Amino acid sequence: MDADDSRAPKGSLRKFLEHLSGAGKAIGVLTSGGDAQGMNAAVRAVVRMGIYVGAKVYFIYEGYQGMVDGGSNIAEADWESVSSILQVGGTIIGSARCQAFRTREGRLKAACNLLQRGITNLCVIGGDGSLTGANLFRKEWSGLLEELARNGQIDKEAVQKYAYLNVVGMVGSIDNDFCGTDMTIGTDSALHRIIEVVDAIMTTAQSHQRTFVLEVMGRHCGYLALVSALACGADWVFLPESPPEEGWEEQMCVKLSENRARKKRLNIIIVAEGAIDTQNKPITSEKIKELVVTQLGYDTRVTILGHVQRGGTPSAFDRILASRMGVEAVIALLEATPDTPACVVSLNGNHAVRLPLMECVQMTQDVQKAMDERRFQDAVRLRGRSFAGNLNTYKRLAIKLPDDQIPKTNCNVAVINVGAPAAGMNAAVRSAVRVGIADGHRMLAIYDGFDGFAKGQIKEIGWTDVGGWTGQGGSILGTKRVLPGKYLEEIATQMRTHSINALLIIGGFEAYLGLLELSAAREKHEEFCVPMVMVPATVSNNVPGSDFSIGADTALNTITDTCDRIKQSASGTKRRVFIIETMGGYCGYLANMGGLAAGADAAYIFEEPFDIRDLQSNVEHLTEKMKTTIQRGLVLRNESCSENYTTDFIYQLYSEEGKGVFDCRKNVLGHMQQGGAPSPFDRNFGTKISARAMEWITVKLKEARGRGKKFTTDDSVCVLGISKRNVIFQPVAELKKQTDFEHRIPKEQWWLKLRPLMKILAKYKASYDVSDSGQLEHVQPWSV
Repeated sequence: MDADDSRAPKGSLRKFLEHLSGAGKAIGVLTSGGDAQGMNAAVRAVVRMGIYVGAKVYFIYEGYQGMVDGGSNIAEADWESVSSILQVGGTIIGSARCQAFRTREGRLKAACNLLQRGITNLCVIGGDGSLTGANLFRKEWSGLLEELARNGQIDKEAVQKYAYLNVVGMVGSIDNDFCGTDMTIGTDSALHRIIEVVDAIMTTAQSHQRTFVLEVMGRHCGYLALVSALACGADWVFLPESPPEEGWEEQMCVKLSENRARKKRLNIIIVAEGAIDTQNKPITSEKIKELVVTQLGYDTRVTILGHVQRGGTPSAFDRILASRMGVEAVIALLEATPDTPACVVSLNGNHAVRLPLMECVQMTQDVQKAMDERRFQDAVRLRGRSFAGNLNTYKRLAIKLPDDQIPKTNCNVAVINVGAPAAGMNAAVRSAVRVGIADGHRMLAIYDGFDGFAKGQIKEIGWTDVGGWTGQGGSILGTKRVLPGKYLEEIATQMRTHSINALLIIGGFEAYLGLLELSAAREKHEEFCVPMVMVPATVSNNVPGSDFSIGADTALNTITDTCDRIKQSASGTKRRVFIIETMGGYCGYLANMGGLAAGADAAYIFEEPFDIRDLQSNVEHLTEKMKTTIQRGLVLRNESCSENYTTDFIYQLYSEEGKGVFDCRKNVLGHMQQGGAPSPFDRNFGTKISARAMEWITVKLKEARGRGKKFTTDDSVCVLGISKRNVIFQPVAELKKQTDFEHRIPKEQWWLKLRPLMKILAKYKASYDVSDSGQLEHVQPWSV
């Protein structure tokens, strides 16, 4: 963590600074259109990265209106201008709809105002309307310059010097309605607001046996409605892209009454504000309420969430996403040539990519056209892989066919939770049970991990048994860290007694070790020669074979929220530095990503060794910062990052060295990181990945049907995970080579590449590897 990052590879540092110098360049940053949580994080990243590479960065206040009006609306930003804004919702530089910019005269004024400050690089954070406007401005730029020269407002030299305008966009929109990116800035935070409301409503609705109709935002896009329906197990959802079939009124009432007959005390119906039927007529929340009241006589209430969804503090996911996109946007501007088309920085899986802006806008417009022309399947396809996957998963989990319509496989599939509890485990179990039953299997629940397995704590679990599980934290099945090794004989006996044909393990590193032990025991016990798959679920995010684990996002939000509160606790007092210890064992994921999301000055992790010199330079760095207007410092430490440099040691060092400049406080977050209701990301991720694991099991069992096949090959014992852009099954035998068993972490971890971002945004020199970025890709329409 030393200030000059001297252990960093010098080659990459030189490459970065030489090839991406922003000296003499000016970047303007604006937020436009509807506000979204996370916009401030993006603004902060653009300003600090721009300054870091030597460019001048200007705030353009009030969006395009400020660009047209000029004057004090365009002001140079410095490092401290964006201090303490990471956790603030909305946008500190303001946003406005602007009619003037829609006219050529308005754009001429805007160009003149930018030229007065030498701004020829624009970073626009907004929706498709804002980005389309920026692209038009870029196309007209040379013509606008010539007109300004003719009018005598600029000279010929200026026309040549400022001949090209570079534009990079970031999509800030809570609706996630922009094609080409998996997530737009603000969407995850909006889901947090919706799920908070749903969780609160569920408790009151159960008391009274009520039906709630919840209207969420999404005039043209049903993403928020769909994912929140998936995350809370809603009974019915209405989306603009996928209207209900003719006769839906009767179908919905039958579904609701069936659920009540199964002793379900509440019904939740989620409606996107732009919901339509197959004739493109609106389906309103009031219409749905009237239908339920007249047809079923249920006590029904309507809740319209409105602007609550835009408000509040951004989630950890949005802060990290916006920070990554902001840094990538600056690099894209510095690398742009006159021939580079305006691009948008977007997220594909776990990968930041650049796409031609107008290709994305065109596809977004194609979705609307498909809906207008009632080509609804095309609309879903154009929305992309993620949207279509969510829709298919929701349909599978929400609607149960009558038993006599499900062809039985006569296979028993068991589900087990192993290791420490992680928020989202219950959503994963619910999803597995329902997909398994829909595929015709008999589902068995194993209670209390391998310990319970050996003791025969195994029961059949049905469709309704897992109702309402998505929002529950911890593990309803019970979970233990016990490994199967010493119980192999007993577990084999239970596999035989219960005729278990396949096993789904949901858990962390212990689950991974357990899977390896069961796989190794196949030679001795033929009962283990069945398909076995593991879904990673641990706050530490340390399972080989997956970039993400269920539960890590919830833990990250807990850390981020706590850091916000701790920083706030010092407001109005003297300068103060907080030392915060996070969980994670030897894996620094939570400390590193928590540091990025909370705006930490340093994060000490095991993966990047540090010594007393590094600690000293960090203290000096903070001391210098505290001599400015900055009043708070934040230092995160992963619990096992060092045997000797303990949290107490670091606290005492900072306290001693900071005397007279700042004082110190420490906080060990502990088990609160494992608790709480799962975040929308973890509910959705747990639901989807677990459904995918069950589909894999079904395919494997079909292969073996009627042949009495024993599974002995490596590809029948897998970990299911996300790697960059893909969901993949990897045999545990192959993952062994990628595992550091002593420290219980993968040998290579993707998030270490983001480590320099935190340092750069905290004003350290750091080598940032840009070899992954820079390639402009094309938008790929996805086929359903």
